Amino acid sequence: MADGALSPGVNLEAFSQAIAAIQALRSSVTRVFDCLKDGMRNKETLEGREKGFVAAFQESLHSVSRDLGELERLSNLVGKPSESHPLHNSGLLSLDPVQDKTPLYSQLLQAYKWSNKLQYHAGLASGLLNQQSLKRSANQMGVSAKRRPKAQPTTLVLPPQYVDDVISRIDRMFPEMSIQLSRPNGTSAMLLVTLGKVLKVIVVMRSLFIDRTIVKGYNENVYTEDGKVTDHATTALLHYQLPQMPDVVVRSFMTWLRSYIKLFQAPCQRCGKFLQDGLPPTWRDFRTLEAFHDTCRQ
Repeated sequence: MADGALSPGVNLEAFSQAIAAIQALRSSVTRVFDCLKDGMRNKETLEGREKGFVAAFQESLHSVSRDLGELERLSNLVGKPSESHPLHNSGLLSLDPVQDKTPLYSQLLQAYKWSNKLQYHAGLASGLLNQQSLKRSANQMGVSAKRRPKAQPTTLVLPPQYVDDVISRIDRMFPEMSIQLSRPNGTSAMLLVTLGKVLKVIVVMRSLFIDRTIVKGYNENVYTEDGKVTDHATTALLHYQLPQMPDVVVRSFMTWLRSYIKLFQAPCQRCGKFLQDGLPPTWRDFRTLEAFHDTCRQ
């Protein structure tokens, strides 16, 4: 009955038997304590009571030992569940309402496995190439240096001044949103975005790429546990991905974030209510920016 599809690496039949063995062990231990509690009863002579008590106590201990051995045997047959891949916030892709049409998470798992294999083989190839490195003369090195094309600048590392200019332009685009930029750890920027009197958002950036975002209420402690809007904002980061144009990604994300200015004023576009289970519509559609309750967006 082991179903690998439902629980990879776990023997479900042995797992079910192990649960029954745990129940049997609990019953055996209970009988031991009952035996100790009842003591020597139902015998006329003292010697008879002692013999009956010892026999019952030994039988209870044998039952405990037998059930414990059976549980240890079954625990070795259960197996271990497969470890989940450390894909961090990628699990939030399941929040996307079109998950059934675009199975991004399963494709991301396959890409992660392929990337791991590629990194492993690249390491082996690098070691072999270092062992077989060619010895060239100074003239050969001079010729090859002249023919070598110039390295093209990568978009992953952008000048801090360029990042500051992009953030400054975005700040001027939205008067109801203020953006304070700081660099507490060197060149990486951290943004404190204040959205009216509604929300405060901490955006951690690597060059012009957003690494993480934390959304809190205007008067909420930043160290409290993350809530719904933070999860939705992380999902938006995964949605707005355009590595070739990171400034467009930041502007699109800020436009989406600005739609929360009416968090407590806009009704749900599906049910028409302002509150559901005591919460306002916390989801914003990535294209239309319309408001939905978390349960109404499906």
